[in-house]
Amino acid sequence: MLRKFRIVAAAMCFALITLLFLDFTGTLHAWFGWLAKIQFLPAVLALNVGVVIFLVAVTLIMGRIYCSVICPLGVMQDIFSHYAGKRKKNRFSYSAPKSWLRYTVLVLFIVTMVAGFGAIALLVAPYSAFGRIAHNLFAPLWAWGNNLLAWIAERVDSYAFYSTEVWIGSWATFAVAAVTLIVVGVLAWRNGRTYCNTICPVGTVLGFLSRFSLLKPVIDTEKCIDCKRCARNCKSSCIDVTTHTIDYSRCVVCFDCIENCSKGAIKYTLRSKAAATAACTKCDKEEAPADPSRKNFLIGTALLAASAAKAQEMKVDGGYATIIDKQAPNRKHPLTPPGSWSARNMAAHCTGCQFCVTACPTDVLRPSADLRTFMQPTMSYERGYCRPECNKCSEVCPTGAIKPISLAEKSSIRIGHAVWVRKNCVVITDDVDCGNCERHCPSSAITMVPLDKDNRRSRKIPTINKHRCIGCGACENLCPARPFSAIYVKGFTEHRNL
Repeated sequence: MLRKFRIVAAAMCFALITLLFLDFTGTLHAWFGWLAKIQFLPAVLALNVGVVIFLVAVTLIMGRIYCSVICPLGVMQDIFSHYAGKRKKNRFSYSAPKSWLRYTVLVLFIVTMVAGFGAIALLVAPYSAFGRIAHNLFAPLWAWGNNLLAWIAERVDSYAFYSTEVWIGSWATFAVAAVTLIVVGVLAWRNGRTYCNTICPVGTVLGFLSRFSLLKPVIDTEKCIDCKRCARNCKSSCIDVTTHTIDYSRCVVCFDCIENCSKGAIKYTLRSKAAATAACTKCDKEEAPADPSRKNFLIGTALLAASAAKAQEMKVDGGYATIIDKQAPNRKHPLTPPGSWSARNMAAHCTGCQFCVTACPTDVLRPSADLRTFMQPTMSYERGYCRPECNKCSEVCPTGAIKPISLAEKSSIRIGHAVWVRKNCVVITDDVDCGNCERHCPSSAITMVPLDKDNRRSRKIPTINKHRCIGCGACENLCPARPFSAIYVKGFTEHRNL
């Protein structure tokens, strides 16, 4: 019964979190956006003390239930492992813990985060990895399926579905997502929870805490007949039948062992009973030596504590034209979305999950291919511009990399300012009137002035009030010049207010 409850809860969490990344209408976040904010690493980076305390408390009471119910990457591994088990049953066996590898990865992860190379460290973070997989691999398939339904509906004069454009924001991130899916999938197919118990930094932290959990699965030596069915069905490979012990640091509380024990020799019970059972079974056995890597873990944990200091409106409102042949200018400083406040804040808190990229209705946000900010969101205006009346990215960010801002606040935040490039302007190159940039500037920062001040009939060129420009990119996006716009946004390293 416990296993069934766990599977139902895990299936619901996995389906809803996945849909958050797939939903291009932006409607699900209002109801289920909290599921992204209760992920362990985003909560730590956001300094969301309440969520962190809650997850720690749940682990100290129930063990690593987070890994088997809440973590989407963990549940995805269970899906792979489940279908592999249909081909070969009773396929697991106990393996000794590779504690040196687990704690080494954790310490390297923490040191890399503290040193400012978070984009590299987050390659192994579970929520970030799943976000990249969902956004880059699952979302295009979902959109193609939607477009197929829209095509079918159109043939029968129905408007139940509408088409959406499918595009890949960054091929580098797409490749990383594909490799991550293959590696995690192969490991889960062959050995169950290998990734969780050897690589995942969150799994290592929660594994340490779960050693002290109040409730644990315990082997009753009087009922056990040493059939090894529990060990052969343990995807964490943490049950040693010869000594009747369970490595609780690796156990993800999936309850598969309880389900497969025909004698009822394994029970999920209080720690005090577990201690009493262990005392009975070690009378003629030597006490296991202390784990020498625990000291390293404590040091790593201390470092971690110290470092923890699409509504598709564009498609239906008729106000935008999707331009696919523009090229992005070479910006000295990357543009970060309003609410991120600075490139430093973005680097310190962003997990690269790409939830904001999914939520952006104008396709302005995309994963960065720059090694310094790899997979973190950056802004570019070839496909749209950052609308002053939209704050979706600040609403969905679970880590505080993009802090919540109101629409009034967004309209006064300057992320950069526009710069005119004379050689690209069609007024100069084609000798025609334009003024597109002035007409569409929401902050009235652009004024058209005569090219020749002494000639009233002279064609007009833009002049920019840098102190009024908020860097939304409307001028850059809607400029008719190709392939580079005649006006582009120069980003600030730290955002400013009007």
